[in-house]
Amino acid sequence: MHPRNLLLVVFAIVAFGTISVSAQEKKKAGEPSEEEMMKKWKEAATPGEAHKKLDDMVGSWESESQMWMAPGQPPTVSKGTSEMKWILGGRFLQQELTGEMMGMPMNGIGLTGYDNFKKKYIGFWIDNTSTAMYAMEGILDKDGKTITFFGKTDDPVTGEKDKKVKYVTRFINKDKHVFEIHDLSLKSPNTTVVEITYTRRK
Repeated sequence: MHPRNLLLVVFAIVAFGTISVSAQEKKKAGEPSEEEMMKKWKEAATPGEAHKKLDDMVGSWESESQMWMAPGQPPTVSKGTSEMKWILGGRFLQQELTGEMMGMPMNGIGLTGYDNFKKKYIGFWIDNTSTAMYAMEGILDKDGKTITFFGKTDDPVTGEKDKKVKYVTRFINKDKHVFEIHDLSLKSPNTTVVEITYTRRK
């Protein structure tokens, strides 16, 4: 073999060995392969059993809202309607609510879903009674009948910011569920400030 060709062969062997060692070092460092990365991404992005738990909320609903302005006082009651449907390939449940709040027309939009990565239910709400956006995270109880969310809210009346709030969704049956808002700053055994009962339209 010509000395020049021999030199090229030696160079190729050394280069290949260096690349192999480098790849092994990266693998030892815990870097996932492209296939592993795609698998993890797909698992995080694909709706699953946790999303199916929300199927019973899909449909057209009549709503009755009760709001307690102060502990021990009778609630104000109002009626409304709600439409709920899956969007974005079954990843998020979208709600459009029409009703009243303190005698004024109210329209709201909400999203509920399940974050596969965080292993938590998530929610989002906006309506025409505020310029704020409300976000929440929660978990399903062992019986599969209640999702308890936690979030924060501001109170323009008192000037309080980032008050801790608990949101509870209770599944009664396929034709009825109840949504509650709890003000955790209240020094009272009963912290419920809003309760909305949804009954499926016949």
